[in-house]
Amino acid sequence: MGAQTVPGSRRRLGIGAAIVLVVVVAAVTICIGIVRTGAQAAIETVPDAGPRATVEPATVYVHVSGEVRAPGLYRLDHSARVVDAVSAAGGFTDGAAREGVNLARPVTDGEQLVVPAVGDESVEVAEQSPDDGRVNLNTADVAELDTLPRIGPAIAQRILDWRESNGRFTSVDDLMAVPGIGEKMLASLRDLVTV
Repeated sequence: MGAQTVPGSRRRLGIGAAIVLVVVVAAVTICIGIVRTGAQAAIETVPDAGPRATVEPATVYVHVSGEVRAPGLYRLDHSARVVDAVSAAGGFTDGAAREGVNLARPVTDGEQLVVPAVGDESVEVAEQSPDDGRVNLNTADVAELDTLPRIGPAIAQRILDWRESNGRFTSVDDLMAVPGIGEKMLASLRDLVTV
């Protein structure tokens, strides 16, 4: 009798082991699925950074001339302002028309900063609208800017607001910093405006 029970026990033990093995394999498969789903969810929930931001150069080059003690080309930090450029050039001379310079304006790479002399009319002449019909971004009012294609009163006002906050336009490309003006609009305006 003992011999008959041993094969039955072994059979039950084998079936039990097979069931345990199937349960373990199922549990491992479920765990792997959970881990993969969690990893996939983590990948999917990473916020999109959007279009790649333009990397600003660590330095900008500014040509400082006119009524400064040491005119020349200066390498400044990318966040530098006109006051930093004038300081790098040794400061104002005694003949500088200091009120003609917006010291708070940020400088841009490749800019030429001319500090006018007291009584110097050249700055005023340079800011007058050119005879070729182009609109000067530094002197135009809303009505003049509104004559440009694709520029309505709202964008014209944004151009004036930008000029008020940042000082003179040093390049037509500065229009890209004005909200609502993109590359296509800039391309259509490039030959119609000046600084």
